[in-house]
Amino acid sequence: MEEIWKDVPDYDGMYKVSNLGRVKSLKCGRDLIMTANPNSDGYLRLNLTKNGKGKNLKVHQLVAAGFLDHAPCGLNLLVNHKDFNRQNNNVKNLEIVTPRVNGNKKHLISSSKYTGVSWVKSRSKWLAQILINGKQKNLGRFDSEYDAHMAYEKALLAVARE
Repeated sequence: MEEIWKDVPDYDGMYKVSNLGRVKSLKCGRDLIMTANPNSDGYLRLNLTKNGKGKNLKVHQLVAAGFLDHAPCGLNLLVNHKDFNRQNNNVKNLEIVTPRVNGNKKHLISSSKYTGVSWVKSRSKWLAQILINGKQKNLGRFDSEYDAHMAYEKALLAVARE
């Protein structure tokens, strides 16, 4: 895949981001590939400076801004790593999704046909969980996959009523 470079939004002429997930500084008349470091959650971050002020930014968000026209909008839309590797910031591995899609992880190979339900082998039970306001809520463990699904649906209705 050919590497394509674009200006980092709000840092035009100072930094560029590539479709392969690399960032370079254009300061001092040289193109210098920057080294990103993982934060405590495993996302690669860089410190970009402008007008003497530094800002610590996530590389995947820079790639999404440059190549997917994503503008950070709180928790309305998120940048998701399709392969769940937070350090694979190739544009082909990124997608813009809603928090619900990001949280249900249905694009994973799942043990259940229902959203929010998974098999817990160590307990021989079905686990129901839901993501509410960015926080995972455990709804309980069930003998039946369907019962776990119904617990998820009940929680989903409660959230919709709020």
